[in-house]
Amino acid sequence: MRSNATLIPQLLLDASEELFPGYFALVMATGVISVGAKLLAIPIVPWALLVLNWIAYAVLWLLTLLRLLRFPTKLVADLSHHQRAPGFFTIVAGTCVLGTQSVVVADAVAVGTVLWWLGLGLWVLVMYAFFTAVTIREHKPSLARGLNGAWLIAAVATQSIAVLRATLDVETAPAEAVQFLCLAMFMVGSMLYLAIIPMIFYRLTFVRLTTRDFSPPYWINMGAVAITTLAGALLLMRTGTWGVLSDFRPFIKGLTVFFWSVSTWWIPLLFALMVWRYLVRRDAISYEPQLWGMVFPLGMYAASTCQLARGLKLSFLQPIPHVFIVVALIAWSGAFAALTIRIARSVLLAWEAGGRGVL
Repeated sequence: MRSNATLIPQLLLDASEELFPGYFALVMATGVISVGAKLLAIPIVPWALLVLNWIAYAVLWLLTLLRLLRFPTKLVADLSHHQRAPGFFTIVAGTCVLGTQSVVVADAVAVGTVLWWLGLGLWVLVMYAFFTAVTIREHKPSLARGLNGAWLIAAVATQSIAVLRATLDVETAPAEAVQFLCLAMFMVGSMLYLAIIPMIFYRLTFVRLTTRDFSPPYWINMGAVAITTLAGALLLMRTGTWGVLSDFRPFIKGLTVFFWSVSTWWIPLLFALMVWRYLVRRDAISYEPQLWGMVFPLGMYAASTCQLARGLKLSFLQPIPHVFIVVALIAWSGAFAALTIRIARSVLLAWEAGGRGVL
C-alpha cells in the first residue's frame, strides 16, 4: 500500500502520462455556461463555475506540463495523431474562454488581458504545429478513420481570440492593429469551418459508420458555428467604437446570421443521432473526456443566441437561450458527476491495490 506522501504524486504522473489532449474542453464548457448564466441573470452559478474553472485550469496545466517534462514522446506522438491532435486546440480555446468568463463574471479585465495574450501565443504555436505535423506525416489514415468533429476545434480556438478581445474592449477601442487582428481571426475561423465541415458532412453521409463513430465531438459541428456567431455578434456591437470594423458591418452581420442559422440547423440532427445511438441501438452511456465536447456547444449556443438577439435587437430570440442554458447545465452536471466518480474510483484503486490513476 502506498503512503500518503507518494500516492498523490504518483496519481498525477499516471494521469499526465495518458492525458487526453482535449481535456481543456472541460474548461471551455464550464466557462461558457458560466458566461451564459451571467448574461441571463442566473444567480450563484456564474461565480461557482468561475472558482471551479480556475481550479480545473490549474490542474490541467499541471498535468500538461508534467506530460511535457516526463512523457514528451507521447505528447509529440499525439500531436501528429489525426484524431487526438485536434484536442490541443482546446488549450487555446480554454484559455480564452476562461478569460472571457473572468471578465464577464468578475470584471477581471487585467486577468482577461493576460489570458488573451497567452491565448494568442498558444494559438500560433498549436495552429502551425498541428497542421505542419499532420501534413508531413508519412503514413496518413483514411478520411473515415482520421477525421471527426474535433477538427473544428481549430475554428473554435480561432474565434475564441476574437470573442475575448471584444469582451475586453467594450467602452474604448483597442489599437487599430488589434481591431484588424480580431476581424482577421473572425475571417480565419470562418474559413476553417467552411474548409473542414464539407469533409465531415461527406463522412457522415457517404461513409458507413458504427454507433461509436457518432461520438460527442460531432457536437462541435454546431459548437464551432455557435462561437462564430458569438464572435460576429460581439464585433457587430463594437462597430460603433471600433473604427476599423465600421465599413465591414453589413458583411459581418450577414455572416453572423448565416452561421447562427447553420448552428440551429445542426441541433435537431445531432439530437436525432443521439437518440439513434443510445435508445435505438442501446449503446451504453459511460464517461469519456470527449463528453465535454458535447456540453460546450450547448452552452455556447445559449450564449451566442443571447448576444445575437441583443446585437440585432431581435427580442423574439430571447426565450431560446433560457431553454438551452438549462439543457447545458443539466449536461454539465451529469458530466461533472461522472468525472468526480471516475476520479474517486481511481484514487481508491490506487490506495487499496496500487492501481493507476487515470482521469
